[in-house]
Amino acid sequence: MRATAVRRTALAASAAALALLATACGGSSDADAKDGKDGKGAANGSSSAPKTPAKALTAAELEAAALAQGDVKGTKITKTGPADEVPADGVKVDKEACLPVAHAMYGVAQKGALATTKRRVIDEPKTDGKKSLEDVAKGEGADAFKDAFNLTSTFVALHSYEGTAGPDAFTALKKAAVDCAGGFTATVAGMPTKVVSMAEEKITGGDEAVAWTVTSESDGATAPVKLVALRKGGSVATFFAFNLAAAGGDVTFELPTAVVAAQDKKLA
Repeated sequence: MRATAVRRTALAASAAALALLATACGGSSDADAKDGKDGKGAANGSSSAPKTPAKALTAAELEAAALAQGDVKGTKITKTGPADEVPADGVKVDKEACLPVAHAMYGVAQKGALATTKRRVIDEPKTDGKKSLEDVAKGEGADAFKDAFNLTSTFVALHSYEGTAGPDAFTALKKAAVDCAGGFTATVAGMPTKVVSMAEEKITGGDEAVAWTVTSESDGATAPVKLVALRKGGSVATFFAFNLAAAGGDVTFELPTAVVAAQDKKLA
């Protein structure tokens, strides 16, 4: 599935996975802190914007700073392609204040970006004897479903900004998340995604970082995804992560901290 299609449908697919899990059950239910930061600056919406304009990475420099295979243990890392792109004017929201959040979810750069590169990072299936997708197809229970789909997929968008555009974009995203904590609806290619809440989570990295659990609703079922933003100088990375098995509530779905830490390291 194309990256854009996955981003458009991840929340709805997670909700569908929740329904499938209920059927299978027979109706039952690291980036370290730097320079003394403890993550509270990102959590309370404060800014660590530099006093002097940041130098923008060139397209070549940004590409060199992007994640590559081997940077995150136990994952497969690939580049996205032109067919995976979502244009800025292709993202519509019912609340204009929420547009920066919707853009981050779909890997769209904010105003002032000079270059962008994107990656998809997918957990490698665990080969520990657990049941496979074939077992799920045979109807061998909810445990088989959870084992087969307990893989986190993270889409990383890395943007380079000149001057104060990077810090400004980061600040705009944090403000939008506060303004839209109660929910909004984003539509891409005619497919609406109803976000019902955004809850901040603690994360550290770069010059500043912030993260949220974003909960969507589809046909009465809710599903979580994770959204992370990290800024280093004039570069801003956003991370959109989902795990289908987490939709049932029996699998703990954590922030993609290993992916964030690896990207932070390459931007250092």
